Amino acid sequence: MKKKKSLDSAPWIWRTVSTVSILATLLLLFGFGYAIKDVIFPEGDSALTTGQETTAPPKDLGEPAVVEDGKIRMAVIGDSLARGTGDDEGLGFVRRAGNLLKDKGYDVQVLNNLGVNGLRTDALLTKLDEQGVRYVLQQSNFILLSIGANDLFQGGQVLQGEDPPTAEQLAAALPETSKRLQEILKKVKEINPDAQIAYIGLYNPFGDVKELEEPGNAVVAAWNDAALAILNNEDKMTLVPTFDLFENHLGEYLSSDHFHPNGQGYEQIAVRIAQEFQADTPAEGSGN
Repeated sequence: MKKKKSLDSAPWIWRTVSTVSILATLLLLFGFGYAIKDVIFPEGDSALTTGQETTAPPKDLGEPAVVEDGKIRMAVIGDSLARGTGDDEGLGFVRRAGNLLKDKGYDVQVLNNLGVNGLRTDALLTKLDEQGVRYVLQQSNFILLSIGANDLFQGGQVLQGEDPPTAEQLAAALPETSKRLQEILKKVKEINPDAQIAYIGLYNPFGDVKELEEPGNAVVAAWNDAALAILNNEDKMTLVPTFDLFENHLGEYLSSDHFHPNGQGYEQIAVRIAQEFQADTPAEGSGN
């Protein structure tokens, strides 16, 4: 009798298992589709949005987006600094700068953080062809860019070598890297000719390492000079200097990996970004 009862219940067990499997598959497909949508049509950063949905790409690219409705639509692209790696609060300079500008009376929306750990100039050039990336940049009117440190310092791995690199070895990457920076800026401008673009200058994270202080300072200074020369030839582009911020405060502003800023370091960069933006577009009633 027990065996017959067991046989009678078998179809129900199989039906239950089949139903659960189908539901799990549907849930998986829904999640996959939602993830694809998020990549192709990324939505804004909820921490700084004002409740409005992300708008469609501007149709009339001939008018400055900043003065159309007074809203600052920020996006950041580039390497791990753009992403905010090392920030114990996870804000990075883009969200910190957004908060500072909000405190000054601006209406700010951070659309997306497109930073990627370890990204180099050649990879960023390719990334700028991605539909989702272009869409976010087209929606922005204030674009922050951080790139170049991984090209020059191999993502901080220079500390791991037995023999520290010389100034000449570090400088060897400068010509090709600065050429790619020029191509990157040109490409970003082609994607959105009306956006204000701020390039985050480099600092020397190894200024407190005896063997790397002088060669690091020399290559960073040369890089920042090259970047400034490129930016000075373009409209609506500016360099946000960071070298002096970190020069005598590495122990205070660097995270434990001795390469990325910590929360305090990102806050200092954010203050500079907000100052650069306000110098060009003071908020109404801010008194600037």
